[in-house]
Amino acid sequence: MSETATRRICFQQWIHPDRIEEYKRRHAAVWPEMLEALEAAGWRNYSLFLRPDGLLIGYVETDSLDAATARMAAYEVNARWQAEMAGLFDGIDSPPDESFIALEEVFYLEDQLAAARRDARKPQGTASETTRTAESDAAPISEPEQTTGDHA
Repeated sequence: MSETATRRICFQQWIHPDRIEEYKRRHAAVWPEMLEALEAAGWRNYSLFLRPDGLLIGYVETDSLDAATARMAAYEVNARWQAEMAGLFDGIDSPPDESFIALEEVFYLEDQLAAARRDARKPQGTASETTRTAESDAAPISEPEQTTGDHA
């Protein structure tokens, strides 16, 4: 079975500063059928963040943004929503869901923690030290022989 990795997508857009309150109002009560369509199309953990100057940051997890966007395009409710929302955005010439400016991910805690923990489990030192460590791990270490008598 083939498993597709979930991708974390972060994007930015701009809302007209004089339309911010309307944008927030509309997103406080997204149409239930739009919510269902987003979920069915593969949009997971989707959030929007808005700065007071109109900078909008979106975050979504999906197997493929292109595929999820294409699936959304098949829903009539999406065409209605995009048409309703288009006038709120600043600086776009296409529907809002086709105007994402994707941001490059430069840090992901879970990936770096996993790598750091893998590295911590690796033997440290030179190649010969690593070989000796690996060999000593493979065979049990005997206790030194007990000797009797005087030691000088």
